[in-house]
Amino acid sequence: MKANIHPVWHEDVVVTCACGNSFITAGTLPKIEVEICSNCHPFYTGQLKYIDTAGRVDAFMERQKKVQVKIVSKTEKRQLKRERKIQKELERPDTLEELRTSSAKSKNKKTS
Repeated sequence: MKANIHPVWHEDVVVTCACGNSFITAGTLPKIEVEICSNCHPFYTGQLKYIDTAGRVDAFMERQKKVQVKIVSKTEKRQLKRERKIQKELERPDTLEELRTSSAKSKNKKTS
């Protein structure tokens, strides 16, 4: 075996959980911090608990809220599109004179 290639072995390693539980074991690191242990794990406690280390549960819940707010059927979408089209048609000038005056006003605004 080669000499000096193995990590240092610590006999009294303190493992600390996010729930506040701590215990002593052996390992290569002098101190270990974990997010979940046998004292708070749902498998051992029998209680439902979300284990979320990367914010995935919050992101999922946020997406679910957005989906619930924006439920629009296809017929409603078609109706909205039809109403927008009618509104756009009503905004257009009816006569050539109205078109000329509106274009003249827009030109004056651009030059100002």
